[in-house]
Amino acid sequence: MAKLDESLLNRLPPFSLLDRKQIREILDLATSQRFAEGATVYHEEEEATRFYLLLDGTVRALHITSEGEHVTALHVPAGQLFGIARAFGRSTYPATVEAAAEVIALWWPMDLWPQFVTRYEGFATETYRTVGQRLGEMQTRIVELSVLHVEQRVANTLLRLIDQTGRQAEGGTVIDFPITRQDLSDMTGTTLHTVSRLLSAWERQGIVESRRKQIMVRQPNRLTALSGPRPA
Repeated sequence: MAKLDESLLNRLPPFSLLDRKQIREILDLATSQRFAEGATVYHEEEEATRFYLLLDGTVRALHITSEGEHVTALHVPAGQLFGIARAFGRSTYPATVEAAAEVIALWWPMDLWPQFVTRYEGFATETYRTVGQRLGEMQTRIVELSVLHVEQRVANTLLRLIDQTGRQAEGGTVIDFPITRQDLSDMTGTTLHTVSRLLSAWERQGIVESRRKQIMVRQPNRLTALSGPRPA
């Protein structure tokens, strides 16, 4: 880890309030690991022995139902921590996490979590800010499932994904990891048929462009109009 320069991390939320010496101390305790697309990083209810920082790529958090169905809870973009079970007062992981695309991550033994939180005030501040944001996102999604029509739910989900991971490309903003229509149906609590019907209609109107495992939003303002009022 000595070759990884501190300057590469000082703008990431967990490190933004730390000085170079503190970042170096944390990096010296880290291990880097690469995960192929679709690889499982850890399983729901598995003992939480590590926490991670995502350097590149996107991971998705999944819940497995009693019927064996995969329900996508959220996506974590590059630059954020994940697997931080201790921050939620847990000894096991609350969800299964897998690589949405090839990812590179750093990880630390979970035994270091209390030390990091106590010793590095900036690390603790930014980490718990992230926890609050994720809880807020989960609450928003629960409200969306409860009160919004399916068209609004799909539109809101696409807007949230381009906000989190969007990459500018010719003609619009691309969700910067492989995503299928089945993924969207899982995230919005609807059927594959309904998502396919909506995306096809929006494509004809020039709002989105959907290819194999890739979605581009061409007219975000029209998608915002379709999303309706955001839940309070």
